[in-house]
Amino acid sequence: MNHMNSAEGGAAPQTQQEKDWTPMSIYTLAVITIIYALSFLDRTILSLVLPLIKQDLELSDTMLGIITGFAFVLLYSGLGVPIARLADRSNRRNILAIGCGAWSVMTVATGAVTSVFQLALTRFLMGAGEAAGIAPSTALLSDRFSAKARPLAMSIMTSGSGIAALVMLPIIGVIAQNHGWRMAYYVAGITGILMAILLFLTVPEPARRKSPDGKAPEALPFKVVLRQLMKRRSFPLICVAGAFLAINAYAMLTWTPTFLMRVHGFSPAEAGASFGPIKGFSNIVGVIFGGAITTWAARRNPRWLLLVPAIGAAVAMPAELLFLLSDHMPSAFIGLAIASFAGVIHFGPTYAAIAAIVPGTMRATTAAIFLFCVNIVGQIVGPLVIGWLNDVWAVHFGDDAIRYSMIIGGICAFIASIILVLASRHIGADIKAQEQGELKGNEA
Repeated sequence: MNHMNSAEGGAAPQTQQEKDWTPMSIYTLAVITIIYALSFLDRTILSLVLPLIKQDLELSDTMLGIITGFAFVLLYSGLGVPIARLADRSNRRNILAIGCGAWSVMTVATGAVTSVFQLALTRFLMGAGEAAGIAPSTALLSDRFSAKARPLAMSIMTSGSGIAALVMLPIIGVIAQNHGWRMAYYVAGITGILMAILLFLTVPEPARRKSPDGKAPEALPFKVVLRQLMKRRSFPLICVAGAFLAINAYAMLTWTPTFLMRVHGFSPAEAGASFGPIKGFSNIVGVIFGGAITTWAARRNPRWLLLVPAIGAAVAMPAELLFLLSDHMPSAFIGLAIASFAGVIHFGPTYAAIAAIVPGTMRATTAAIFLFCVNIVGQIVGPLVIGWLNDVWAVHFGDDAIRYSMIIGGICAFIASIILVLASRHIGADIKAQEQGELKGNEA
């Protein structure tokens, strides 16, 4: 049985494909992808300008790690589930537009801070706005695209992080180098406000997909959502794997520009102009490749929804070691490119897997629960532990301390690979249980 094709009620493949890639669905995906890119940019600017802010506000690496991860993740994770519950009941387009506007205003405000307290506060409130980002976006796109098309659609959305790194980060690096780090925040924030307005005015809220019996879906109580998720044996393993992958992702994202400046003597503009395009191009190719190959493979066996990400995570570790330990810059950048490609293959397939094991009335909430688990670990542990180890090991290794502390990220990626293989053993049964639940009218 082809689980991925039957989840939407058995429409003929060609008919469903025609419904998936309409001008409006493509436009909606494009706008949401750009907004995703801006959310990535707004949280990443701090990584690019860390040395400038450290000097301006006289901060330690440990304090920067706390502000980068802990301050951001508190409201980002804490508000994610309540906002997702609202998205499962109301207009997801409006929620995303309000969230984008809110985090963009906080990005502008970050450019005006004069103390560590103000920097932590704006980072804290930026996280609150970004809590209204991914869960409503994935739920909205799940109603624009069928189960068959979701891996690719979700991968295109998450390629926004690569677009931000490829196009936006180099621009921000030049602005920071020539006009100061504050102007970099102003430009990024104003752009986000304009995109929030565009989303609200031009992207319609899609109708929620009906269950196979033709009934309109109704949002489920939170305790019912949790009860259903407990029956999905793959879900907790996906969450644990996602947490390990997030440690790696946020450690690399936060500290790679600083690594290039300290170990290899790059300026902020040079770091942005090298790290941004390499990571950005590799990310875009990686997420789209991951979505496309998973879309093809999962039609034959749904286990590939998680096995493809597992392979990517396994490849990321040796590539990161090459990047961190090589003094030959061409070799180091080859390692960075491979790690950036392999390390994001999981993005689209993971969200597609989560969407496939629950009914439409649970998708935003399920995505938010997943993101809570991922970010509460990844965004706190990744930046903070690396920052703390930088300070501790600086006594022995000097500027090279960051080279060794960042190896932890690659180890976490390899652990995630093992857990994803274990989770793949259950994904087929979980998808089948979801389909049977919908057909019986028990879950949707």
